[in-house]
Amino acid sequence: MDKTAVLIPCYNESKTIEKVIADWKAALPEAVIYVYDNNSTDNTAALAEAAGAVVRREFHQGKGNVIRRMFRDIDAEAYIMVDGDDTYPAEFGRQMVDCVLEHGADMVVGDRLSSTYYEQNKRPFHNFGNDLVRNTINRLFHSDIRDIMTGYRAFSYQFVKTFPVLSHGFEIETEMTIHSVDKNMQVENVVIEYRDRPEGSESKLNTYSDGAKVMFTIARLYRNYKPMGFFGLLAAILIVIICIMDIPILVTYFQTGLVPRFPTLIVSGFMAMAALLSLFAGGMLSTLAEKERQEFEFRLQTVNMVKKYNKNI
Repeated sequence: MDKTAVLIPCYNESKTIEKVIADWKAALPEAVIYVYDNNSTDNTAALAEAAGAVVRREFHQGKGNVIRRMFRDIDAEAYIMVDGDDTYPAEFGRQMVDCVLEHGADMVVGDRLSSTYYEQNKRPFHNFGNDLVRNTINRLFHSDIRDIMTGYRAFSYQFVKTFPVLSHGFEIETEMTIHSVDKNMQVENVVIEYRDRPEGSESKLNTYSDGAKVMFTIARLYRNYKPMGFFGLLAAILIVIICIMDIPILVTYFQTGLVPRFPTLIVSGFMAMAALLSLFAGGMLSTLAEKERQEFEFRLQTVNMVKKYNKNI
């Protein structure tokens, strides 16, 4: 088992990968640096190997798929995940690793948004998207994570070996954040500096399509982790629509004794049934979600036993 592992998922990062590896060798000389090449069409893998990294390949395209493979393959007491585009300075790595090894943090978030991100990032819609995602998750899950979409994070062994990677692409960071909050894991924020990509290096993130995937991921995970909140909100929306539809009918009935617009009344009746079903579904799924959280705590104990065994062999 490694003491510290630096995980670098890469896709066409030949312009920056050598510098990233050199920076991490200087910042954490004891760490093992792993570069997972995700079907690059340039010489990223060759450059990374020549620079001294352990190079492996993941042929299933997508950042989420690469992270899944990394988490399965590598055993370490502390992990650092960082992009290969040289946007995250390595000098903050020591502080983040210490949060895991000395403070017992399960996930450490490299917070760009509290420092230089808005000045360095040249894509205004990315700024808006980061704020939207952060505010949405913090409100829905009652958390205080300062940077949801950052690719600069540190993890404990327990987090890595119990995190179910379901996303395929860039929504993986959102999934990590929500999982840690829902499972009451210890999350710490470390303010880092951010620098924009160097000239000639292009982002693989599509502002609109990947942004939409992230928002759908938030909705999906809110439904899975907070089913009563999700289905309760759905029921509330249906009840509001029913009231808007039925109030004019009730007013007419009390004034004239007649019931106009029977089709509207029938539709509102079906919507009332749907609202009740939503509440029942939310209640039942909440019980299952609570049971899953209890089982997760038992899985953590098993993972800790495996960690102790791996350290002793």
